[in-house]
Amino acid sequence: MFDKYGGFSVVSKIVLDLYERLLDDDDLGPFFDDVEFAKIVDHQTKFVSSVMGGPAAYTDNQIEKLHSHLAISGGHFDQLAAILAEVLKDHGVADEDAAEIVGAFAARRHLVVNR
Repeated sequence: MFDKYGGFSVVSKIVLDLYERLLDDDDLGPFFDDVEFAKIVDHQTKFVSSVMGGPAAYTDNQIEKLHSHLAISGGHFDQLAAILAEVLKDHGVADEDAAEIVGAFAARRHLVVNR
C-alpha cells in the first residue's frame, strides 16, 4: 500500500492535512498546543508509513509513551478516526485501504485513550 500511493511524499501530505484538520478541531486542537508540530508530524508519518507497509518502523511502546500524559477520551479517539477517514478519502485512498489504516489506529486505541 505504501508504494501504491506514492511513498513518503504522499504519506507526508496526508499526515500534514490530518494535523491541519486536527488543529482546527475545537475538541482535538488543544491537545497540540504545547507540542512541536514538526516532531509530531514526523512521528505520525513514520507510523502511517509503517501501517501502509513502508520502510519506517513504529512500536506500540512509542505510541503509549507519547500519549500517556494526555487525557484522551474514547470520544476524542472516535473523532480522530472520523477525521482520518475523511482525510484518506480526500487524498484518493481506496475505501478498503482507508479501512485498513483506520483499523490500525483503532487496534492501538488502548494505548492512546487514557480516561
